[in-house]
Amino acid sequence: MSKHLFQFLAHGSVCEENARARRIRPPLMDQVNVSRNETGNATATDEDEWPQVVMFKLRTAVLLLIVIMAVLGNLLVIVSVMRHRKLRVITNYFVVSLAFADILVAMVVMPFNFSVQFYNEWIFGTVICDLWNSSDVYFTSTSILHLCCISVDRYYAIVKPLKYPIKMTKKMAFVMLAATWLSPITISYAPIFMGWYTTKEYIQTRELNQCEFKVNKPYAVISSSISFWIPCTIMIFTYLAIFKEANRQEKALHARAGNAMLMHRHSREVGDKNGALHINANTPTKDRNILKMKREHKAARTLGIIMGAFILCWLPFFLFYVSTSLCDTCEYPEVVTVIMFWTGYFNSALNPIIYAYFNRDFRNAFKNTLACAFCSFCRRSASDLDAMERLERRGSAQLRVPVPSRRASDLASL
Repeated sequence: MSKHLFQFLAHGSVCEENARARRIRPPLMDQVNVSRNETGNATATDEDEWPQVVMFKLRTAVLLLIVIMAVLGNLLVIVSVMRHRKLRVITNYFVVSLAFADILVAMVVMPFNFSVQFYNEWIFGTVICDLWNSSDVYFTSTSILHLCCISVDRYYAIVKPLKYPIKMTKKMAFVMLAATWLSPITISYAPIFMGWYTTKEYIQTRELNQCEFKVNKPYAVISSSISFWIPCTIMIFTYLAIFKEANRQEKALHARAGNAMLMHRHSREVGDKNGALHINANTPTKDRNILKMKREHKAARTLGIIMGAFILCWLPFFLFYVSTSLCDTCEYPEVVTVIMFWTGYFNSALNPIIYAYFNRDFRNAFKNTLACAFCSFCRRSASDLDAMERLERRGSAQLRVPVPSRRASDLASL
């Protein structure tokens, strides 16, 4: 009896220990469910972070590509003009200066904006922040003032060709370039470092890890007018006059070419009947004038496309800049600001592409410069290229092609 009682008490104690263990440690199925829930939460988090990682890498690659294209493309423009004598004209002085300004945009302004996109904060302090904002305003204003000078140069070359050699001399070009580089200081470095551009509240509550360009209303109106609206208006009116005059000259050239061909045909028929030689009414001087006019029209077209690209890239930014500065209660996402800035920066990489596509002289110079830069067996210098161009012109002049037919083909390519 005592033996059975002892076994019963021992069995009861074992049951109590098992019950206590079940109360302390959850069942195995519950542990599996908990581990599955933790794994599921981690997988959901990874799925949410994956698109952000891809977008971050894509955005970084695109911004780096814009910087590299701006530096290498504008450097190619400068080297090509320096190497080839044919490109050393007064208009290209402004083009080279514009390319130098775009290089400075890519090397001084874009990297700081890229760092903000990469680290998601400003890490360089307030002094460098003011320097970056000043450089951004300065080089943007310098670029559009260069385009304004180019439009004035093309205006005198096409609309007033007799005054062009008198007005647009090398001395005048250097004076215009000096004014282009010095005048934007009045709306960039001076007011920003003196604190005139912003409000007192922003200066008092400014944080070290943030670099916002928060401007007051007078500075927003004055700076945007000087750096964009006034020069853009001048360029639009000058290019309207240029294209109006270019169309008039083109129609006059076509009419003159048609009359010359009729006179040539009539004189040939009279000469054949009378058995006498006839004199061609088309002189080499007229041919040179026509070819010169063709070059002026092509240059105006290329630079007009550059001006249009600049307006398309920077007009959204300045509309956004003025509207948000004048509106105190307007709210906008941060991504809009990033898109506006980098759309404007992309213009610095776009100009060399326009030169290469629309201007044959720049296209040939780019090919020669790149060939000599990347081909180790290439020993051809820029003077050799100029000599080859002269030989090609001499060879084409010696071809026995009637002058009216050559003039008609030249006009057809306008």
